[in-house]
Amino acid sequence: MIAVIILGSAAYLGDRYATLPDVSHGRYEHGVLRSNRVGLRARHEADVPILQSELYDDVAVRSRADSRPWRPIAPGSAASPYAVAEPSEEAACFSVVDLSSDELAGETLLWGIDTHNRTAHVGISLRPAFRNRGLGTDVLRVLCGYGFAVRGLHRLQLETLADNTAMIQAATRVGFTISITVVGMALGGWMGGVLFDMTGSYRA
Repeated sequence: MIAVIILGSAAYLGDRYATLPDVSHGRYEHGVLRSNRVGLRARHEADVPILQSELYDDVAVRSRADSRPWRPIAPGSAASPYAVAEPSEEAACFSVVDLSSDELAGETLLWGIDTHNRTAHVGISLRPAFRNRGLGTDVLRVLCGYGFAVRGLHRLQLETLADNTAMIQAATRVGFTISITVVGMALGGWMGGVLFDMTGSYRA
């Protein structure tokens, strides 16, 4: 195991230093974390039916994004994963806005936040009309800036399927590096997955 010690903006990996990626791309204005292209804001009630319809009710997409099996949830149900909830210590949920049109573009979150070990997982899902436009990279940059600068975290982890080329490219552009490859169940079959981390790869 290679020990990783965080020292300011550098990670010490055994006998070498690796400069961490620059995540200072975002700014905070009027309750919105912003880059030049996207804004991350609190979830609004008006967002919920759109996210429910376009992200959750797409069984194939949701099944690929969640390790839990898909189940039907009625519109307006408090069980919706997008339902507006009180702030939580374990998760920070955002709606994503395309700043060029002020339209809801999707959702993103930090989940599994561990304030003792200063780690969290990253999640992102964009509406179909906003995919393949490069917005995912901006969303990740802003969310990682929030995780490191605002929440004081030291390590962020991102999991995706091995055939999700767009997510893999976005993660790589932001500065995530592959820590391990895995195999898991999705859509009734076994599929390969990739785990990335931000503060420096390590291998057992």
